Amino acid sequence: MNTPAPPPTGAHTRRGPLREGERVQLTDPRGRMHTITLTAGKEFHTHRGKFLHDELIGRPDATTISNTAGVQYLVMRPLLADFVLSMPRGAAVVYPKDAGQIVQMADVFPGATVIEAGVGSGALTMSLLRAVGDGGHVHSFERRQDFADVATGNVETFFGGPHPAWTLRVGDLVETLPGTGVQADRAVLDMLAPWECLDAVADALAPGGVLICYVATATQLSRVAEAMRESGRWTEPEAWESMVRGWHLEGLAVRPQHRMIGHTGFLITSRRLADGVRPPLRKRRPAPGAYPVDVAGETAGADGDAGDTAAVLEGIAAVEAPEAGTEYGDRPVSDRKVRKAAREAARGAEASAAAAAPADEQD
Repeated sequence: MNTPAPPPTGAHTRRGPLREGERVQLTDPRGRMHTITLTAGKEFHTHRGKFLHDELIGRPDATTISNTAGVQYLVMRPLLADFVLSMPRGAAVVYPKDAGQIVQMADVFPGATVIEAGVGSGALTMSLLRAVGDGGHVHSFERRQDFADVATGNVETFFGGPHPAWTLRVGDLVETLPGTGVQADRAVLDMLAPWECLDAVADALAPGGVLICYVATATQLSRVAEAMRESGRWTEPEAWESMVRGWHLEGLAVRPQHRMIGHTGFLITSRRLADGVRPPLRKRRPAPGAYPVDVAGETAGADGDAGDTAAVLEGIAAVEAPEAGTEYGDRPVSDRKVRKAAREAARGAEASAAAAAPADEQD
């Protein structure tokens, strides 16, 4: 007789009647939400009445309750997305829209081994643990002990205890990862300078493994992309951002909501090349001034490999050296335009000074 397999970690917290110690989400008739932890003997108060937590303990999920003033609340267990947005935060969280894309675009599969750097408050960690399941493993690295403590509390709250597939280490990824012997299928970097970790991650990632980085600014995005290309151990990076706009649905009043979840961060992904494999040269022509490279003066690298130099020159032979002042893609500004701007600025300064002068001086 086959013994039934135990349920996945955390599954018991998503099923059955509401239990003491669980977090539940209350929604009032105006759509306002409150998140509480059910505790025997405690009361939930607002300026419009109260009710006892005991009235909810033991009742089914997705039920309703009325307080002493007759206000009715819908009571439900929070989804992972709801939990992330209402949980305690030590650092900014990865929004559900980004966490979902990270899991999908990094192809995080059941049983995978994943490296995560920058745990923050544990929002992305929970999505990764959900994806790999009990048979996989998420190796998380966090520099700050206080952030690690917050993340641990949130993960254990959501899953109902420690997750067997999670290992959290406090320390710098570059210094800590090499000593762990971890060999991973996927890697996720949510940190300020992911370009500093590319070599350490490449050493631990299997050929074909996916690296995805979450960065906040365009300058970070550019720098990590260039570092991937310079490394020679990664495929051509791809980057994007996503925006979510909800819709108002009320009878025939169907329209976009006034608020939306706009820019939260950029995602950039690449895959690990096998050792000794060189990425093909890109065929598309970069714009003049896209790279601060002097074609005529290009020399071999530190190893003196003339073949490498020839390959570089072949890839950028059609690109002319940028004009002076355009090394970063800037268009030159004509002297005439500068003089015109100076005159306009001077007139503006005079007008501003005149407006600020006392009335008797103007007379």
